[in-house]
Amino acid sequence: MRELIRLIGSAHNLVVFEAAARLASFSKAAEELGLTQPAVSQAVRRLESAIGTRLFQRSHRAVALTDSGDRLYADVTDGFSRILVTARQIRRSARSEHATLLVSTAFATWWMVPRIAEFRTRHPQVDLRLETCDKDVDIAAEATTLAVRRGTGEWPGYHSALITPERITAVASPKLLAVQPRVSDIRALLSWPMIHLDEPHRYRPGWTEYFNHFGVKFRDNGDGLRLNDYALVLQAAMAGEGVAIGWQHICERPIEQGLLDRAGPSSWETGQGFYLVWSATTPLAANAQLVRDWIIPTPTARVTAG
Repeated sequence: MRELIRLIGSAHNLVVFEAAARLASFSKAAEELGLTQPAVSQAVRRLESAIGTRLFQRSHRAVALTDSGDRLYADVTDGFSRILVTARQIRRSARSEHATLLVSTAFATWWMVPRIAEFRTRHPQVDLRLETCDKDVDIAAEATTLAVRRGTGEWPGYHSALITPERITAVASPKLLAVQPRVSDIRALLSWPMIHLDEPHRYRPGWTEYFNHFGVKFRDNGDGLRLNDYALVLQAAMAGEGVAIGWQHICERPIEQGLLDRAGPSSWETGQGFYLVWSATTPLAANAQLVRDWIIPTPTARVTAG
């Protein structure tokens, strides 16, 4: 960057150069940029002096690019065009012409999608876009409006609102339950084929934590089907491949549809929760507020994290 500054003197010089080259006139460039004609001439001379070559052939009534000027103009035009496209995209995101919700694949599939028709009926003017991700990212840096996170509700730089407490049980398909009847003692699950969630980027409790909570010793020897996305875990469970950890807010829909069922009597409320989060430094636009208040309709549930 230091070399670039040394070679062009100032980004202002490039802006002036681009206008003068595009309009083939210092006077017209001055009019477009709100400058005087001598100011345009000086900016071009500073750029030529820094680069070390003439960029324009000057005549009494017109200017034309030299070969060097033509090469620089092509690259400057391309660069400015790319910057313009990106700036427009960021500006649209900042104005929240659409609201973006960052969630896991499973949350999108089994919590959001079944409810999305109701949201569109209530707020047809809002362009709500779901994005899936397997890690907790900085939503401000990603130009994302809202996201769902697991935790205690306290994240520096974010506001948060509780969607649901974390409740976990064991789930399996009716097909498997026909062979392995629903258990009355959680220890009986130790002999079942197990499906494991191996999240690569964020912690999620698994079978070890589940059994330990109920005072049952369990050692994970690496056996069983292991998948890195919870949506895949649920698909495998529905296919009868084994018993899976079931997050209540995700599994309630497939249970209602008869695709899954509870495999045992024990439910674990972990003390964590799933929260809707948004930036504490960037105010939510009206559309994003509508999405937030639709997901979290009870104002008293709202929590501010420092």
